[in-house]
Amino acid sequence: MPMLMMGFAGLLAGGTYSMVKQKRTVAAVICGLLAVVALAASVLWLWPQGGAA
Repeated sequence: MPMLMMGFAGLLAGGTYSMVKQKRTVAAVICGLLAVVALAASVLWLWPQGGAA
């Protein structure tokens, strides 16, 4: 599941780049924020859950 979210974050990052090139700043900001949220969620999913190593 985290790998799918990372892929989705990459797709959203590409969409952000496309929106910036089209000068659609509001859509680019929204798309960029969603990309950051998806990437952060996938990293937090993989983060170790406490306990002794």
